[in-house]
This record gives sequence, C-alpha cells and structure tokens, in this order.
Amino acid sequence: MVAYGTPLIDDPGRIGEVTALGLDETLFVREGPWNVRSWVTSIVDVTRPAQLLDVVEYRTAKAPSDWLDARPQDWCDGIAWGVIDLSGPYRKTFGDSLPDAVLVADPFHVVKVANTRLDDVRRRTQQETLGHRGHRDDPLYRSRKLLTIGHERLDDNGNAKLENLLEAGDPHGEVRMAWHAKETLRGLYDQPANTAVGYLDDLIDSLVDPAMAPELRQLGRTLRRWRTEICAWHRAQVSNGPTEATNNLIKIIKRIGFGFRRFRNYRLRVLLYAGHPNWDLLATLTPASPP
Repeated sequence: MVAYGTPLIDDPGRIGEVTALGLDETLFVREGPWNVRSWVTSIVDVTRPAQLLDVVEYRTAKAPSDWLDARPQDWCDGIAWGVIDLSGPYRKTFGDSLPDAVLVADPFHVVKVANTRLDDVRRRTQQETLGHRGHRDDPLYRSRKLLTIGHERLDDNGNAKLENLLEAGDPHGEVRMAWHAKETLRGLYDQPANTAVGYLDDLIDSLVDPAMAPELRQLGRTLRRWRTEICAWHRAQVSNGPTEATNNLIKIIKRIGFGFRRFRNYRLRVLLYAGHPNWDLLATLTPASPP
C-alpha cells in the first residue's frame, strides 16, 4: 500500500483548481484505557463532484493552516469560498491562511444549533412542570421528534398532534416560542439575498430580548457572532454537505479496516478511496478505480 499508494496521493495533478473549500472534523481513533478521542480534519473541495483533498491530524486551527500554507499561492488565491460548521478554530484557519476567501456557515449546522436550543427549552420545561426527566407518556417527551421536523413536512395529523402535546405540556408557551424561533431561522434560507441580512437582524433582535427564555437569548448571541457567515450562504450557495458525504466514505474505510491506529496508514487508505488518485500512474498494476 505504501509503495504503490504514496505516489498516487502525492501526484501533483491529483488536486486541481478549487473555488470552494470545506473543513470538518471526523473521529480517527480512541486511545488508552480511557478511550481518549483523537480527531482529524478533512479538507474537501465542496464543488461538484466533491473531492477529499487531504486529511490532517487534530481539529485545531494550526493543522489545516499548515496544509494551506504549503500550497502554491496562486492555488490559494483561487479559493473564493470557505465552508465550515460553527467552529471557531476553523474560522481562524481561514482568517490566517485564506483571508480573501468569504467564509460561509453551513446551513445544516446553523439550524442544528436552533434545534439544540429548542431541545434545551423542552428539557427545562419538562423539569419545571413535572419535576423529572421525560417519561414515555409525558407530552413534551412525546413531542420531541415532531418539534425537530420542518413545519412544511408535517401533515394535518402531525400538526394537530404537536399542538395538542404543546397545549398539555407547555403551560407558559416557552417551547412553542423556541419552536417558532427555529422555524423562523429555517425561513432565512428561503429569503432572497437582498433581504436576508435584514431578516436575520430582526430575528436576532427578537431573540436577545430580555423577556425571552435564556436558551433563546443564547441562540440570538450565537447568530449575532456568525451573522456575516450565515448570510454569505445566499451569495455562495455552497454548503458542507459534500464534506459530510466524504466523511461517510472515510467511515466506510475505517469499518472495512476495523479501525486504524497509525495516521499514515489511515490517511493513505482514505485518500486512495475518496481522493481521486490517478490510477493510470501505476505502470505494472492498475486496480479498478473506486466509485
């Protein structure tokens, strides 16, 4: 693998021009008696078709920055968009190594934060009203999945069930308000680019109001910190979906190999599978190219 695979992944022609770059972490290995988790960062060209460019150790700002700094300057200058989840270290990576690239917050992870705050409100309300964690027959516990489903995906029966459960388990309307906040945030991605900023600013102003639940005020502060990156999606129209898909390919290799303990072997195998190597470079042995 090392003898034949290393020239393939080190081939200068393997990585072409990139206009949108995505960063995301994935679990590499659990080590020691306490199963300490060791992470790696996937560096992905998120344009179609997606390509895993490389994986680097750790999920710090420095690891991908070092990789980018080793690339030719004209290659870095061609990157117009950088896509991340709401990660401070990865935001620093782009700020340090690709300052001219416009940073985009991945829409899925933005809505995921809202769903997390919604779940926090539901759990707190459950404790305050019934004095215990959710049980199978408790109204708010039964509503937990319905609350995360997009409103437009609920049929009449689903909407009626959700309304009845909130009526029974949410006496002060805090869960309902958190649900409306989540749905309003989802509506941001239906807005045209020229109204998105104002739409988000209005939502933030509503969420940080002192009368709001503390979880919603926290959501408002998060949206304020990432306001520019969130609204950049309307111009870029790129997401970290291809990066997540590439991470799924990485997990397939880990599953087939029953895990890896040496980063060199791990990197080599995942790049041979998802890094688009030029298999024609092998003069004496040409295996079938992976899909």
